[in-house]
Amino acid sequence: MEYTANSDKITRDYFDSLLIEPRYIDSDLPSTKFELYGKTFDTPIMTAALSHLGNTAENGMTAENGMVIYAQAAAKANAVHWVGMGEDKELEDICATGAATIKIIKPHADNKEIFRKIEHAKKSGCFAVGMDIDHAFNGTGGYDNVLGLPMKSKSTEELADFVKAAGIPFIVKGVLSTKDAEKCLKAGCKGIQLSHHHGIMSYAVPPLMMLKEIIEVVRGEIPVFIDCGIESGMDGYKCLALGARAVSVGRHLIPLLKKGSDATADRIKEMTGELAATMARTGVKDLNSFDPTVIHQRKF
Repeated sequence: MEYTANSDKITRDYFDSLLIEPRYIDSDLPSTKFELYGKTFDTPIMTAALSHLGNTAENGMTAENGMVIYAQAAAKANAVHWVGMGEDKELEDICATGAATIKIIKPHADNKEIFRKIEHAKKSGCFAVGMDIDHAFNGTGGYDNVLGLPMKSKSTEELADFVKAAGIPFIVKGVLSTKDAEKCLKAGCKGIQLSHHHGIMSYAVPPLMMLKEIIEVVRGEIPVFIDCGIESGMDGYKCLALGARAVSVGRHLIPLLKKGSDATADRIKEMTGELAATMARTGVKDLNSFDPTVIHQRKF
């Protein structure tokens, strides 16, 4: 195996190293119905917390209103929609599409801005909110600055304050260690998303590689989601089989946004079909029936 510092490639290689054991006897058509925080969806394949999609229109990747198209696609696929950084009006437009939305807030240095964004997300209709903890630091040993906005790392106690202020499920995105998972539990978080933020750090461990250890830490108390590098229903299946509650797909969908919400929603539905096909071929009747022993890792 060729080694690389690129965390996205490391993640892709890890996905491709996992092989599936077919189990046909006594299998049947599966259900991909997914329940989260009191809402029911058609699929555990969620969108990812992307931002500023309209800014890429000049290079042909998306339409000018890419963030709204992205939300419309999730609504049409009856999938959970995650959204990242953006202006207040944009979030209001996103929620107006009817997409069940989770707002992820950056770790702003000014906690007052975080509390304000939490309150705005609630007023806009988001059914959950959270924080992207891996944008606290830059690549040169200092605190990050995103589009002119200063960031700073947060303590367990600060996370607990955000959880209390939210009053709706609070999720931490960017967890990749059992240590952080334990702290999220201590703070009262209602979910964690394993993510290396599209390779924000070189040689980052693949989220799926850490899933088993982190699940052992959370003990089923909160759902664990997987982000980064998911490109198919088969990728989603591997995450779910190993214990994730749902997965997020982002960059794989971006090229479709310029074709509109229908094309983007169709891909989410296709991925759900790919997931269902693999479930049927491995004896999994619903999202509560996965068996991790179906996964085998290829040796390099």
